[in-house]
Amino acid sequence: MTTETFTYKITRISDKLNNYALSLTRNTEDAKDLVQETLTKAFVNNHRFDEQTNLNAWCYTIMRNTFINTYRKNESARNYVAATTADFPSAKDNFRRYNPDNIYNANEITKVIDLLSIEYKKPFKMYTSGYKYKEIAEEMNLPIGTIKSRIFLARKQLMETLKDYN
Repeated sequence: MTTETFTYKITRISDKLNNYALSLTRNTEDAKDLVQETLTKAFVNNHRFDEQTNLNAWCYTIMRNTFINTYRKNESARNYVAATTADFPSAKDNFRRYNPDNIYNANEITKVIDLLSIEYKKPFKMYTSGYKYKEIAEEMNLPIGTIKSRIFLARKQLMETLKDYN
């Protein structure tokens, strides 16, 4: 199928896609984003479309899978945020409950991290600074499995050393 024909057929079903997206998201703006992402994926993958199949069903499947993947990603992010906000009080809470021991504990943790050998300290500090495993592996020119192992062992050493500080 030519690109022009594919584009023509896609534009003819875009209203149906909008309605389906709205039924999934229940939000006009999110529905527009979902339709746009679906159309982008459809155009990028138009070479995979078999002319003998139903274009509507193909696009609906792309949309449904995109919606599910986005939902799962957002749900995971919400769970992460909920967990971190439960573990770490807001700045306002810290201001109300200022405790000098908190600073002492943070300083002790920093000192213990600095006592780690360089092979554990560098990847651990990079990871806690927001680097991904792959980025750390590239920076240190090591396999990603080695980086994961070193970060795990650094955590284990820190937990062992800091267990008496509670």
